[in-house]
Amino acid sequence: MRSSMSETALPDTVLADFHLVRRPALATKAVERFGVLTLETVFDTTILHMLGKPGDVAPMPPQGFDLRNAGPGQWFAVGPASADQAAAAFGPDIILVDQSHGRTLIRISGAPVRNVLAKGTALDLHPEQFAVGAATTTLIGHIAVNLCRTAEDQFELLVLRGFAESLWDELAGMAGSFNKKHENCEAVRTV
Repeated sequence: MRSSMSETALPDTVLADFHLVRRPALATKAVERFGVLTLETVFDTTILHMLGKPGDVAPMPPQGFDLRNAGPGQWFAVGPASADQAAAAFGPDIILVDQSHGRTLIRISGAPVRNVLAKGTALDLHPEQFAVGAATTTLIGHIAVNLCRTAEDQFELLVLRGFAESLWDELAGMAGSFNKKHENCEAVRTV
């Protein structure tokens, strides 16, 4: 006679002392510097996906939150407040989905940041075309990201958690090779 699955399962005591620990996707890669370039993981950030109806325009974000275009009728709200605080601030008419657990925010900054990102994306990142506050969904290499210009020489990339380490390594490779070849080079715009 065969024993049932419950009889052959490990006893409860085997896993009694095992506890899951939550940690960010890039917990071991907080900051890397490449000359004047800095690559850093932004921790303790709430990332909310906002869904609108066709034709909706972006709502005014509550104080402390940035709104980033994620496609037609879709935005990411990024800020330090909790998802519950953000939901209360946005009001009941806004549909919010907390993506903080499933996405990672990476910041890259420094004078040649546009040239570094140009190695991985076809976007024109010149300030006339992609001003501070502009955001779009694009590819860096083969990885989908939401790219936002947060300052003249600073960008933030939202990436799915499972691709965060690969994106980090890709950005570090681009920044490292750029820094070795073009230490004091300024961004150049081709027409």
